[in-house]
Amino acid sequence: MKRMFLICLSVLLVLSFFACGNQQQNTEQDTQANTDANTDANTNANSDVQPTDPATEPNQPVDENPVSAEPVKIAALAGPTGVGLAYLMQDMQDRYSVEIFTAPDQVTAKIINGEVDIAAVPINLASVLFAKTEGKVNVIAINTLGVLYILENGETVGSISDLTGKTIYATGQGSTPEYVLNYLLAANGLTDSVNVEYIADNTELIAKLADGTISVAMLPEPHVSVALAQGENVRVALNVNDLWNEKNETQLVQGVYIVRSEYLADHKAQVDAFLKDAADSANKVVTEEDAAAVVVAQGIIGKEPIAKKAIPNCNITLITGEEMKKTVSDMLRVLFDANPKSIGGAMPADEFYYTADPS
Repeated sequence: MKRMFLICLSVLLVLSFFACGNQQQNTEQDTQANTDANTDANTNANSDVQPTDPATEPNQPVDENPVSAEPVKIAALAGPTGVGLAYLMQDMQDRYSVEIFTAPDQVTAKIINGEVDIAAVPINLASVLFAKTEGKVNVIAINTLGVLYILENGETVGSISDLTGKTIYATGQGSTPEYVLNYLLAANGLTDSVNVEYIADNTELIAKLADGTISVAMLPEPHVSVALAQGENVRVALNVNDLWNEKNETQLVQGVYIVRSEYLADHKAQVDAFLKDAADSANKVVTEEDAAAVVVAQGIIGKEPIAKKAIPNCNITLITGEEMKKTVSDMLRVLFDANPKSIGGAMPADEFYYTADPS
């Protein structure tokens, strides 16, 4: 009996052991299953969360006039109106594409056809284009002041009155030089006493002056420096800038920057950036020792010795804002009074002037 009791007890203990083992295994499986389920749930939940795009955030400011990655297309003339862009051309080729031309009518075609965005042109041409395009260009800055000089192969001219009875040969017919010379002759009572003949090519005029075929000529820099280098007896007789200042309170403006109005409306930020960069470039042209080399390298003036002599006499500047508006308007008024056709037949409206401060 006792033996039977022990056998039964042993069987019960064995059964209890296996029951506990199965319960622990089930508990561990349940725990692992719960853990895996939670992990999967968290993974799925996290996979639904998309990365935040700052550009799509509702509170992010939107740039209404973003700067385009496409370079600004610029046309400029060889000579003073292009000189101020030399460092911009050298150092900022990723921002600006600048093409140098030899005649104003080439630039006119480019701006009218929309092939360029900004152009450096004579001041009267800027006003003519405003009229011709029915207000589709704006003047944004002055880049060049007086660059005209009267030269003589000889020693007879010391004042403007000494021009009486003489013939002045000049270039720039139909542009600012012609109208400035006509104004000065009229202001000094010399219109009927001085004959003026125009030659289309500066090189031809310089050659004639150097060899004595002609004795008096009016030229702009850098052609003045070329003439002085070629003619042993050629000298600067009169500074046209000084003659202008004797008869006017306004500055003698010769070159300006204009922009297509459509481009300005769509790319104001780029236009403002250009004005800053052009100001920096102009400042370097008149202050840096290597300026002449840079100007020549960009194809604006032909030879470095000539550029070195000419740059100080080119009156390179960058005038914007209300000062620009007043100075340009005053200059155009003088030209208009002398010959309305010289600026397109009428004084341009206020819409012609872009006076925002780029700083």
